[in-house]
Amino acid sequence: MIRAAIRQDINALVALESRAFETDRLSRRSFRRMIDKAHADLLVACENDVLAGYVLVLYHRGTQLARLYSIAVDTDFRGKGIGGRLLEAGEAAAVERGCVFMRLEIRDDNSAAAALYQQAGYEPFDSIAHYYEDDADALRMEKSLGRHLKPAISRVPHYAQTTEFTCGPAALMMAMRALDESIPLDRKLELRLWRESTTIFMTSGHGGCGPYGLALGAAHRGFDVEVFVSEPAALFVDTVRSEEKKEVIRLVHEDMAEEIARRGIPVSFEPATLETLEAAHDAGGIALVLISSWQLYREKFPHWVVITGFDDRFVYTHDPYIDSEEGKTLLDASDMPIRRDTFANMARYGRNAQRAALIIRKAQ
Repeated sequence: MIRAAIRQDINALVALESRAFETDRLSRRSFRRMIDKAHADLLVACENDVLAGYVLVLYHRGTQLARLYSIAVDTDFRGKGIGGRLLEAGEAAAVERGCVFMRLEIRDDNSAAAALYQQAGYEPFDSIAHYYEDDADALRMEKSLGRHLKPAISRVPHYAQTTEFTCGPAALMMAMRALDESIPLDRKLELRLWRESTTIFMTSGHGGCGPYGLALGAAHRGFDVEVFVSEPAALFVDTVRSEEKKEVIRLVHEDMAEEIARRGIPVSFEPATLETLEAAHDAGGIALVLISSWQLYREKFPHWVVITGFDDRFVYTHDPYIDSEEGKTLLDASDMPIRRDTFANMARYGRNAQRAALIIRKAQ
């Protein structure tokens, strides 16, 4: 029998985890959180009222992406097909939640597991160096839970932001690196771009970088860039109470706008449609889009993401933020499939539905 885990299973789960894995074990606290409040499905297989195995599937809000975080079968019950049934149950739970892709990572030296997952329809698509506690590399695998779907993804390297306020610079770095392999992906550039791009003043403003500053950061490094904003004024300045701080933010914004005009960077005071962004992607451009994080993280703050691809149903994005406190890893933040209508609703912020997007291209 396979059922949802309950708190009374925790002792057995911890004991199984200890027997099944030598490193990277889930703790008692983690199992409790997965049962009580995590955005996850923890399923257990029982034989004669004895816990024989479990599967843990994590979800990323606002996306159609699931991650097979862990699966284990006790040694006394191996060879009975329990692992396969748990995998099928985990996939079925993901489909029930509307997910269309399942991802996982395994040690790249675990050829037996790789063969097992490939037989189940998973395909390798990437690797991560030094991923595990013992410094072993990880192999990333993916399965489409809707067989007709095939993502059209241009591989953009992922870079995770290292501060709460540098999603914009991290997103810009990913886009630039996709177009020019000489662009470094390191914290020095991340913070330099933030200094160049931010309109924040004394913790006022939207807490990060606006479209004009990021556009100039790309232009200073030799890229062509196109800007789409919903209005000429500085974004989110109406959320700042102090008139003095508002004035400083306006002046910084005006200075950036003047340099953008001098450089001849095209600016459109209208939203970039998905059709516009997809056409730019097909022509080799990389788009950065400002979204509201509510549907992803249940917190209201403006957040930059990078579009990595499109298909008939989904927009694929790299999110520079990795919510490690919720058990998320690079696997959850890369090429996230988001329904096209959901993404269109995400790509606006605040009461005034302010919008911003950039398209970065190689210089002509």
